[in-house]
Amino acid sequence: MATIRIPPVLRAAVGGQREISATGANVGEILRSVVEEHPDTQTQLFNSDGELNRYVNVYLNDEDVRVLDGLDTTVGDGDTLVILPAMAGGC
Repeated sequence: MATIRIPPVLRAAVGGQREISATGANVGEILRSVVEEHPDTQTQLFNSDGELNRYVNVYLNDEDVRVLDGLDTTVGDGDTLVILPAMAGGC
């Protein structure tokens, strides 16, 4: 089982929790498990094609999954996923 750290912007969608647990063999399965349990996270995490939303960064044990195998990145028991919404702005 993996631990998923939830950013403040998504906490309302998961009942205010800072961390949740989910099972799955890879990042995609785990995030879809989160969506199944917490449907309000669907549009925050995935685009209409089922791919990771471009404004969401996901890290597996401090490695950006986009430089690994994306949603197909293997996740082991005890691993930690961190969801971070991308920040933009400035002058």
